[in-house]
Amino acid sequence: MNLITLFVIVPLGAAFLLPILNKIWKGFPDWVGNLVSAFLMGLSIWMIRSANETIVYFVGNWEPVQGIPIGIALVVDGLTVLMLLIINIVAFFVMLYSISYMSHYTDKGKYYTLFLLMLAGLNGVVISGDLFNLFVFLEITAISSYALVAYGVEAEELEASFKYQVLGGTASMLILFGIAIFYHLTGTLNLADASRVLSGNPVTPPLYLVSALFIAGFGLKAALMPFHAWLPDAHPSAPAPISAMLSGVVIKVLGIYALIRIFFNIFGLGTVPFFLNILLVLGTLSMIAGSFLALGQKDFKRLLAYSSISQIGFVAFGFGLGTTLGIIGALFHLVNHAVSKSLLFLNSGAVDYATDNRNLLKMGGLSQKMPVTATTSLIGSLSISGLPPVSGFWSKLVIIVAAVQCEQYILAGVAVLVSIVTLAYYMKLQQLAFYGHLNDIYQKIREVPLAMCISMVVLAVFSFGLGVLLIPSLREIILDPAVKVITDGIQYSKMVLGG
Repeated sequence: MNLITLFVIVPLGAAFLLPILNKIWKGFPDWVGNLVSAFLMGLSIWMIRSANETIVYFVGNWEPVQGIPIGIALVVDGLTVLMLLIINIVAFFVMLYSISYMSHYTDKGKYYTLFLLMLAGLNGVVISGDLFNLFVFLEITAISSYALVAYGVEAEELEASFKYQVLGGTASMLILFGIAIFYHLTGTLNLADASRVLSGNPVTPPLYLVSALFIAGFGLKAALMPFHAWLPDAHPSAPAPISAMLSGVVIKVLGIYALIRIFFNIFGLGTVPFFLNILLVLGTLSMIAGSFLALGQKDFKRLLAYSSISQIGFVAFGFGLGTTLGIIGALFHLVNHAVSKSLLFLNSGAVDYATDNRNLLKMGGLSQKMPVTATTSLIGSLSISGLPPVSGFWSKLVIIVAAVQCEQYILAGVAVLVSIVTLAYYMKLQQLAFYGHLNDIYQKIREVPLAMCISMVVLAVFSFGLGVLLIPSLREIILDPAVKVITDGIQYSKMVLGG
């Protein structure tokens, strides 16, 4: 149980030590950042052995009195383990990529400090067993990400960060207001205890208000349409490793994970049955609008940003179906998108690193000089587009089949259409950036440094081969425990508190 605390203590402690170590030797941040992220990746893989059980750690040994929690609880279950894997595996390869990429920026020490704070916050969100600490870790993540978006300190980065702060602060205010009303209604902030209090009680207007505040607040964090306005500016403006974390991890943890945990495990779908319909609507709207907006983009990273809105719509759509198959598809697509979109943002960073350009119309033929970047980008594009046999095909197929089983034939058709549009703009990206005639000004460029190539190659291998997670023996270890936590709904309170 004590291992749970290390997901927060280690990155948090390293973040506070780095400014001191950086003054001793400028190479310390690279070593400390990568060693910490490697340790957390290994720890998250080790936690797979506990995916089929629920581990609860009461901070300070404040055990529940007569079944009522009186202290801070940290909880690890199947869903937590899956999210920890996504966060820390992606973070490790992003951190490795940063060794060379961030040499273009000044003061890498501050970058690693902020990154580790963000990582501590992300881990804290998914292991928190009460709403207030979930909010605290959410704010640690958000504040550090605001600074990281502005890390280039150019006009574009500062403007994007300001917009991100304004809308992110609005989302946090809505969430905090919802938590205050929630505490008034239940008399507790412990998630499991609140679920027990709400169980069997009639739905009241204040609970509907709390639901609306949480949907708006966490929907803003997830960048679901129509709460997406901050994302198309923040993701392109941030350094490529941060874009990868924002799109691959942050919007999923602060948005989708929080919504699913609260509405499935705490409120229960019997209490707020309209939630699934809202997810279906927001997911479908995000899928359509994000894909068609991406179709017209000429900026490499802005295209990827709009694509993230579309793909997070697929995840919300799968959860909105409410069936076991839909939830499997949603979780599997969440994993696939985390890996593939992180890869594509690293690809965009590699192109920018080599050419100092993000305009697709000014590129062309880069595969001749950057074969690793071009090949891995093609794999990531095919996965996001949902072409067989890469992993994205299987998760989209599961979601579409689940929609057909629910007799949502029109929405299943929409998902297929969106996938076709997605393929169109990613093939446009590949053609404009990597194929065709090589621009004369790029005759002397070369492939990016080894650390950046290793990160892209490993994530490309994951993007190609993650379909194996649907093999029953692997699915039972990784996906099924997370699905069970969600489908068990308010049984979460018994799993955490017993009785």
